[in-house]
Amino acid sequence: MINKRTDIILGSRRLSNYWWATIIFLGGISFFLVGMSSYFNLEILPFAKASGILFIPQGAIMIFYGTLATALSIFLWLTILWNVGAGYNEFNNDKGIITIFRLGFPGRNRSLSLTYRIQDIQAIRINIQDGLTPKREIYLKIKDSREIPLTRVGQPLLLSEIEEQASELAKFLGVVLEGIE
Repeated sequence: MINKRTDIILGSRRLSNYWWATIIFLGGISFFLVGMSSYFNLEILPFAKASGILFIPQGAIMIFYGTLATALSIFLWLTILWNVGAGYNEFNNDKGIITIFRLGFPGRNRSLSLTYRIQDIQAIRINIQDGLTPKREIYLKIKDSREIPLTRVGQPLLLSEIEEQASELAKFLGVVLEGIE
């Protein structure tokens, strides 16, 4: 019988993050260069006709938005590089311990490691909200009323997948499953 289960949590290294970091960087650099072209009155980008743009106010605004977008893309690339949010959930029935580990931003508190005893777990709870911003999350409900999220941030899982994962986990830990009506 398997007495240990580890769920890997995907962090910032998702295809959508690579896509948006690249698009925002290219757009930001383009805006910045068009603004600089209007300031120096020469064509830095061969495919953009910046000669018809006045520096005040259009060129200055384009430099501002270009700088802002480039800074945002650098932030996104750094979160991808550092893999913020990555980690694992380990459930060990032999030791009676649950370990939740996540990576954060570099610094003193880069690693977050939470450890709980299985006997302190009250239930596995599912939170499902549909609508404009759907949520499908699995929580570890502890006897002292705390709820620890176990699912990754990002695209919500299919309803069947989240129910299957939660029921398997509740069965593995020997606790009840809450939130399914």
